[in-house]
Amino acid sequence: MIRIGLIGEIGSGKTYVSKRFGYPIFNADQEVKKIYKTNKQCFRKLKKKFPNQIKNFPVIKSQIKEIINKKNIKILSKIVHPYVRSNLKKFLKKNNKCKYTVLDIPLLLENKLHKKNDILIFIKTPNKTIVNRLKKRGNYNKKIINILKSQQIKKNKKIKLCNYVIDNSLIKNNILKQIKQIKKELND
Repeated sequence: MIRIGLIGEIGSGKTYVSKRFGYPIFNADQEVKKIYKTNKQCFRKLKKKFPNQIKNFPVIKSQIKEIINKKNIKILSKIVHPYVRSNLKKFLKKNNKCKYTVLDIPLLLENKLHKKNDILIFIKTPNKTIVNRLKKRGNYNKKIINILKSQQIKKNKKIKLCNYVIDNSLIKNNILKQIKQIKKELND
């Protein structure tokens, strides 16, 4: 199986691009949401560390937002990321007969979840476009976004580590053409 890892900043369009490949997708953000909704063991660990913010199961996003600061993001990650890793292993095992899978994992490089043979694709998006997208989500909080960004490797370094760059400042048809070209090169 060839793993395609999508790399990019928050709001760069990784999820949009991942869906256009047409391969099985592991979306870490969706997995975290599922963990908050269904994993009582994770809930108990979060409640133990953050009893004033995490009160009820399932965990809701507004409670998580109360927690996020530079110190707590690391604690939160240590609790939640092992569950995400476990779900990733299950996904890869389930899809081991597939020729390709797509990994939409925001901290793929930072958490050392990539492998030497992975195909890494950077989704390059102008900052203005990213900010507009994040504001449209309705939960825009510049402080939280900056804390999350501080967990990421700098953009220029990421680009150097990638095999491809998809320019997501273009119209959707051009993005689809870029994906088609990458898929063609992978299959040649």
